[in-house]
Amino acid sequence: MTPQDLVARGMTPELAVFLTSMLPIVELRGALPLAINLLDITWPKAFAIAYLGNIIPVPLILLLLNPAVKLLSKICVFKKFFDWLFERTRKKSNTVIERYEEIGLMAFVAIPLPGTGAWTGALIAFLFGLDFKKSLLVIGIGVFIAGVIVTSLCLLGWIGALIAGLGFAVIAGLGFWRL
Repeated sequence: MTPQDLVARGMTPELAVFLTSMLPIVELRGALPLAINLLDITWPKAFAIAYLGNIIPVPLILLLLNPAVKLLSKICVFKKFFDWLFERTRKKSNTVIERYEEIGLMAFVAIPLPGTGAWTGALIAFLFGLDFKKSLLVIGIGVFIAGVIVTSLCLLGWIGALIAGLGFAVIAGLGFWRL
């Protein structure tokens, strides 16, 4: 999609990047390549837009998840689901996060892989009952670190894609090797 296509549909490239960075799973990790490599937005501007878009949902998740769970848990089906989900998540939790709490959370969010971003970090902070202000700060730092990594890879072009692909393959291989 070209910037002209976005404008024709009433959306600026910057708004597209901002909204993309707010999406779960995609987040800043997908918004930065979109901005830098496809929409030709300068990297400092792309970084700022994607970072802000990725951070905005975090305080909302941290503040609203508990009341939403309490409200929905009044319905039997949802209560069973949340009990199962939270028990399973705590049993299979990452020991790094349990042991190091906020620092572990920051490291988890900083890894620029799908499923390790701000949305998941906010959910983990909620599940482990971590302090709101500390969680917000360390998730913000983690997103910043992930943004630096992704921006660097985007600026390296195909070499960056190759480095990211090799890194992902090594991490996946180590994960399978441990099984």
